[in-house]
Amino acid sequence: MYLSRVQIDINDRYKTKDLTHLGAFHNWVEQSFPTEISTGQRSRHLWRIDVLAGKEYLLVLSESKPDLGLLETYGVPGTAIIKSYTKFLADIHEGQLMQFRLTANPTHTVTRPGKKQGRVMPHVTVAQQRQWLIERAEKSGFQLIEQVPENNPEQPATLAFDIVNREWPMLHRKVGRGVRLSCVTFEGLLRVSDIDDFKHTLTNGLGREKAFGMGLMTVIPEA
Repeated sequence: MYLSRVQIDINDRYKTKDLTHLGAFHNWVEQSFPTEISTGQRSRHLWRIDVLAGKEYLLVLSESKPDLGLLETYGVPGTAIIKSYTKFLADIHEGQLMQFRLTANPTHTVTRPGKKQGRVMPHVTVAQQRQWLIERAEKSGFQLIEQVPENNPEQPATLAFDIVNREWPMLHRKVGRGVRLSCVTFEGLLRVSDIDDFKHTLTNGLGREKAFGMGLMTVIPEA
């Protein structure tokens, strides 16, 4: 697998004028894999937008390498990089402490009288969104780390993660009106509890709307 990144050229508004909704970013990602398009054998591409030090980056996780030039379609020339992700995955071990970053679409299903299928609804409060992640941690192969205030050890322990961004980007659908999706970014500390489940989470994403910039979790081992 490969983890790729390119800095989005936000200073060139003419170049990026088409990037007005999640579908446009999805198309950018998909078009960066011309071999998959030509063979008709498309694989899942997880992606998200990161903002670091005032710069915006497109981050892509994929089974095959993207085309470097196409990945820079809306990027700053010379900033696209591709790194192998396979060895990193192989080196993960149970009990490992890691920093994580996850952009996701926290939702829940509401049952409707007389309907076989429930209605998927977004979680809208910070408390609901935090609980969404807490409830999925164990089956996703990790534990969220508890922390106690150093200057007040008698205080109850809290979980060492925060919501660092919440927004409602637009998704234009082919049929009907566009919709806004809840997009929430979490950052914090976790401990790997199940290798197979954790690697599945990293490579397959967490939550809904994976095609539209949600679900990608990245981790950095704690020294």
